[in-house]
Amino acid sequence: MVDVVFAGGRVVDVRTRTSAIANVAVEHGKIVDVSAHELPARRVVDASGLVVAPGFIDVHSHLDGHPYAGRLSVLQGITTTVGGNCGLSPLDFEQWFAGQERTGYILNQAELVGHTFSLRQAVGLTDTAARAGTSQILAMARIAEQALKAGAAGISLGLDYAPGSSLAEIEAMAALAAEYGRNLPVHTRLFTQNDLYSLYEVLAAAKHSGGRLLLSHFVYQYSGFGTLRPALDVVDNARAQGLDVWIDSGMYTDWATYAGTATFDEQTIKDNSLRFGDMVAATGKYTGTRLNRELYELLHYKYPDESIICYSGEPCEIYETLQKPYAMMSTDAAGYAPGEGHPQIAGSYPRFFRKLVREERLLSLEEAVYRCTLLPAETYRLSSKGVLEQGFDADLVLFDRGTIRDNAKMPDKGEPDAPPDGIPYVMVGGVFAVDGGVFQNTRSGRVIRFGKH
Repeated sequence: MVDVVFAGGRVVDVRTRTSAIANVAVEHGKIVDVSAHELPARRVVDASGLVVAPGFIDVHSHLDGHPYAGRLSVLQGITTTVGGNCGLSPLDFEQWFAGQERTGYILNQAELVGHTFSLRQAVGLTDTAARAGTSQILAMARIAEQALKAGAAGISLGLDYAPGSSLAEIEAMAALAAEYGRNLPVHTRLFTQNDLYSLYEVLAAAKHSGGRLLLSHFVYQYSGFGTLRPALDVVDNARAQGLDVWIDSGMYTDWATYAGTATFDEQTIKDNSLRFGDMVAATGKYTGTRLNRELYELLHYKYPDESIICYSGEPCEIYETLQKPYAMMSTDAAGYAPGEGHPQIAGSYPRFFRKLVREERLLSLEEAVYRCTLLPAETYRLSSKGVLEQGFDADLVLFDRGTIRDNAKMPDKGEPDAPPDGIPYVMVGGVFAVDGGVFQNTRSGRVIRFGKH
């Protein structure tokens, strides 16, 4: 007798991008059967009318063990997350992994080691405009290598936040990630939103290293100023030349980051023609308030750890990006307090299925599931995830394709953390994390340690 059978749902085969009515059996945290066979089970879940898919894999987040962020992620069907993005991460990975293994977590976690905040600051580079010297680059590489040996998923860069980062720094990190067979996710720098140099420099580093490059939250980087299509053309050409380059993107053009970062420096705002009236406080006592110069200066200089959302771009740019065969979904979610933050923390994946599959009909159901499961699993070389087949991890999401929808809103328009509709069941490692639409507060997620290839 198996533990659980999900009976009569539309099961998505992400390898062939087809679906059929079948039963999925789970035992001891693994999938043991996907077929028309009826197996005796301790619990049978009637999945008729529901899509049965592998759990979604979020390749770009900042959860890093945050409990409320984990809850919001699993409620939208995410069962595995990759943290430590944009150059911000732990440094002692043995300690971090041990802590997460000791406490457990709501979903599975892979973790990147971050260059821009973490490694640079570890070698004394507190000035974001400063370039690293040769000895500092070597010191960063030593720390990063220890993290990779401990199991880090790769090295992340957040060049937007440290404009002084040199090509030598980028190439050193790219070479090290390639040596260990790990990914190099990059939040590209922002000189202005009209230039493409930010793409060319990281593509050059990827070409020299021969490693895998993942361009982070692509729409956030290139939307709103007529730059998106030329940027996609650059990526198309790079892939045509054999570069191992991929992109991720969420379902919003309106981006958020910390008020005190270089992204919100006055010169950056001027160079990009950003307007204070297009910004809204996402955290703290001013949550939901549109900015003026006075409030901008208060947050930027006095409350640098608060988050600001900048309204930018057009929805059509999201659709164009996520139709690319090398594009996968992500959230950019982070650990906010209840009632604060960006709606991406709660609405990204339901919004993807509502907009691109049901309303706009730009992707088939099966192709959309593939973009959220097998494609990220293969990109991160997660060999036991992303597929509903015998022997794979029992990470599953069941949703109603007719009712799945996001309810989260921008903080000046509603609740940014409102949970979605239409996702009644989520299983992580064979344990129900969401049951009947109710969060179970389980901790069956595991850390994912990578070994040297």
